[in-house]
Amino acid sequence: MSQVLDLSQIRRGRGRVYFNRGELGQLLGLYFDRVAAGEWRDYAIDHGVGIAVFSVFRHSHDRPLYGIAKTVGPQGTEYGVYEGRHRLRRGHVLAEVLDLFERKLTLVRD
Repeated sequence: MSQVLDLSQIRRGRGRVYFNRGELGQLLGLYFDRVAAGEWRDYAIDHGVGIAVFSVFRHSHDRPLYGIAKTVGPQGTEYGVYEGRHRLRRGHVLAEVLDLFERKLTLVRD
């Protein structure tokens, strides 16, 4: 037997997701550091049903270099870093996910 589902009722269960002030502070802090280094030049924030994405660009007209996503689902809040369609890292704490962008110091010998 077929069952008719009212999609508007299903969609109402999942609301729009936004970054809170603390999360935006972390994201913008990383962004400003990378702008100062000359690596990133623009960003965009998209909010949707079940997901919010902070995208960073090298140039305004290019595709995003990275997307940092916040998803809210039955398992709770999860963060992920994406390069195109490839997920580079995921976790339940934004700071741990953003550690991917920490610069590793190397020893340079003369």
